[in-house]
Amino acid sequence: MHADNVVSRLDWDVILRDLDEFGVAPTGPLLDRQTCLELRALYDHDEHFRSRIVMQRHGFGSGEYKYFANPLPQVIAGLRRGFYERLAPFANGWNERMGLDRHYPPDIDAFLAECQADGQTKPTPLLLKYGAGDYNCLHQDVYGVHLFPVQLVILLSDPQAEFEGGEFVMTEQRPRMQSRAEVVPLGIGQGALFAVNDRPKAGSRGDYRVKMRHGVSRIRSGARFTMGVIFHDAK
Repeated sequence: MHADNVVSRLDWDVILRDLDEFGVAPTGPLLDRQTCLELRALYDHDEHFRSRIVMQRHGFGSGEYKYFANPLPQVIAGLRRGFYERLAPFANGWNERMGLDRHYPPDIDAFLAECQADGQTKPTPLLLKYGAGDYNCLHQDVYGVHLFPVQLVILLSDPQAEFEGGEFVMTEQRPRMQSRAEVVPLGIGQGALFAVNDRPKAGSRGDYRVKMRHGVSRIRSGARFTMGVIFHDAK
């Protein structure tokens, strides 16, 4: 699988429209089943990872995940680079609409150099592992002052065949209004792009900010693996 081909063939007009309107946009298929299985198989080999987090210990939910170490697996590094290049102009537009004085460079190496200069040197792509009864509380993946406002999730397990439940959930907290929820159905190898934190929303009097959070509902049975691709690194 060549990441450039995968990213370039996506319907970017629809993806960016949905991302702007709803704060989340399904991408469609990104990885074939064999690649999903190969990525899942890495989980039991600690040499590929820099740390393991057990969610219960931190009040994050139930389940666990591991952050990849550098160098990232080629397929992940390629997707991270390809998606960043497509999303950087869109993210700059969001910042302009929110009045934020932050401009993202056109390639991810330059952006990661900015992260590293401020001590954000740890890679953030991760594998998440859930079993029956596990879930992920609503949260935001913010790791320092440098934050890219969009991230990618890819489901590595087959719904129904391998697990039930475990829906990917977004909430949108609107000023002086009740929160809105969005459930994003995914199949194995399919992805979704979504807002990390604040995003602009068009209103009758211009743009205003809404705060986004994401999580995973309870796994009713089976096991669910997911890959998260975050574009900013961590301290």
